Amino acid sequence: MVQTFWSLIPPLLAIGMVLLTRRVLLSLGVGIVASALFVKSFHLTDSFSLIWSAFRSVFWEEGSVNTWNVFILLFVLMLGILTAFVGMMGGTQAFGEWMVKRVKTRAGAHLMTMFLGVIVFIDDYFNSLTVGQIAKPVTDKHRISRAKLAYIVDSTSAPVCVVAPISSWGAYIIGLIGFVLTTHAVTDITAFMAFIYMIPMNFYVWAALGVVLVISLRQVDFGSMKVHEEQALRTGEVKRAVDQQTKSKHMLPTSSFGRISDLIVPIAVLFIATIGFIYWTGYTEVDGNGTLMDIFGEADVAKSLLFGGITSLVVTFILFFKQSKQSHFKMREFFSGVKEGAKSMIPAFLILIFAWTIADLIGELGTGEYLAAVVKQSNISFSLIPFVIFIIAGFIAFSTGTSWGSFALLLPIAGSIAAATDISLLLPLLSAVLAGAVFGDHCSPISDTTILSSTGTECDHIDHVTTQLPYALVSAGIAGLGYLALGLTSSVLTGLIVVLVSLIILFFSLRKKNNSHFEQEKEDTIAN
Repeated sequence: MVQTFWSLIPPLLAIGMVLLTRRVLLSLGVGIVASALFVKSFHLTDSFSLIWSAFRSVFWEEGSVNTWNVFILLFVLMLGILTAFVGMMGGTQAFGEWMVKRVKTRAGAHLMTMFLGVIVFIDDYFNSLTVGQIAKPVTDKHRISRAKLAYIVDSTSAPVCVVAPISSWGAYIIGLIGFVLTTHAVTDITAFMAFIYMIPMNFYVWAALGVVLVISLRQVDFGSMKVHEEQALRTGEVKRAVDQQTKSKHMLPTSSFGRISDLIVPIAVLFIATIGFIYWTGYTEVDGNGTLMDIFGEADVAKSLLFGGITSLVVTFILFFKQSKQSHFKMREFFSGVKEGAKSMIPAFLILIFAWTIADLIGELGTGEYLAAVVKQSNISFSLIPFVIFIIAGFIAFSTGTSWGSFALLLPIAGSIAAATDISLLLPLLSAVLAGAVFGDHCSPISDTTILSSTGTECDHIDHVTTQLPYALVSAGIAGLGYLALGLTSSVLTGLIVVLVSLIILFFSLRKKNNSHFEQEKEDTIAN
């Protein structure tokens, strides 16, 4: 069953159950068991032994601690604690009141979040977990649902990182491109320049950002997102009622002496410290002799997030104790903040562990290898190859929950297809792989970026997945048209024009329903 059609069943079963039952851990658990049974041909003892091995590898691998996963999990817990203390100090409320006077419309709040997502391009994990923290006070004041916030954050994390050469993604992709160029003796272009030339060819990035821009400017929603947005406008409740009830059970005290700096300083320290540690961990690996790209390529992002989180927490605790005399906080409030902040991240903590476990088992199944082989062996028209590569890469990333794994699988295959057919297709096909993998990762409920986007915005994970999916599919449809145009005309400019025209058509085809009574109620509430 390994590397055959049957290898598709377990990941699709898990994803289907997630969407139908909304019970993430149960669905991932079923997928984990099914994957192990398929790998071990339904031998129960061997299957459960494999499950234990995959679970253990999340924390312990090759005789040592799996520092990447452990550091990411610790950072998630620290972010929950940081959020709790910023709220207790009144920083969230003060920042929201300050920003809402400057960002006066819902469209402005959308665009502010999009702008933050675009400029924080160093790493997708860092983007997903921090942009939402900064934007939440403003979007909450403007009654923007957490589902919409999670969508904007997710749409500006991986889609931006994949075209940013100075990022963890850029360094990884350039390394893979270099391998492809060397394999096929392409010497007239460097891996870095190939990456630069591929940026405009990554149609999904421009389509995804374009759809966010259109939705933000038109203030029109569809699918289940519309339900969340209408609830937020009507009631001011930016999360589902069940989430609000859960939160109210663990209400932490909030200081009335909060200042903007109580939010800005912890987040700024987190940002600066993390970037500093990314540079430091990379610099020590290249012995100071590498370029900036080499430094980012060798950086340990997970360790940098951990150290940046610790630094920010220390600063936050100092601010808390400094303010405690005014606010009459006692040590029990401090320990409550630590406890409730960490507890708030437990659902994301568990989902990540289950997602990494099933990703390991899907790797054992060879799902990606099977689909990659189908692409390589298919006999299709040259003009359709970029479009087909885009779709297959999307399906692989959606099924496996990893865009990086899809890059590693498909970039060499795309290079081989170009070398065997028309070498001028090399960069367009590599771009189609990157675009498709980001699309699949963007949609997948088992993608760590998707999980962390819902975590960073405090949005129910399944709410995020189901509300984002229609928007991601629209973006993929626009990108697909671009790749069809590219394949038929061999012109990147034509493909970009098709994407742009499609976005313009989308802009003018969306009609805003009259929600003036909701808007007026919102404005009256903010004014008061």
